[in-house]
Amino acid sequence: MTPRTRWTIAILAVVAALVAALVAQLRDTGEPSAGTQPATGRVHRDADTPAALAGPRARANLAPCPPLAAGSGPEALRGVTAECAADGSTVDVARALAGRKVVLNLWAYWCAPCTAELPAMAEYQRRVGPDVLVVTVHQDENETAALLRLAELGVRLPTLQDGRRSIAAALRVANVVPATVVLRSDGSVAQTLLRDFASADEIAAAVGHD
Repeated sequence: MTPRTRWTIAILAVVAALVAALVAQLRDTGEPSAGTQPATGRVHRDADTPAALAGPRARANLAPCPPLAAGSGPEALRGVTAECAADGSTVDVARALAGRKVVLNLWAYWCAPCTAELPAMAEYQRRVGPDVLVVTVHQDENETAALLRLAELGVRLPTLQDGRRSIAAALRVANVVPATVVLRSDGSVAQTLLRDFASADEIAAAVGHD
């Protein structure tokens, strides 16, 4: 191998390493587009400490997560826990939803259709009152961004922080956002809706009252 050939190989190796590093950096810093979302494996970022989240939580001023109810709740969700975005407490999801008709709205802060849909979910909850419980489930590890998005929208629904997608996985929901799961009061799944809604009227028509 001539010295020129060795230099050429070395330069190509350096270029390849630089390209790989750039691609990795873009993957880490870029926000995914609406639709399929990445699996993070973590509830939230290391940066989202209780102290760091205190300000965003105060701004979001979310409704508290549902208290534990009598009964074991939806079978598919038994043993699943998530973080309550309002205060950072751990929620036993099945027991918190037990005995209620529930609309679970799965979303992520970077998803434009989700952002448009959340105010409609809040309006739907206002209309139906206590007959139905609307809970949003944030499915990205960036909890700060989720809280700031909810504060910006003025949406104060009970919210679960679930960066691992454990709730969606337990309910066998495709890895897309937005998605809405309707649970009957006996814990069974009435519907899984892989679509976005433009208004409370659309939500009411799709969810029904069974």
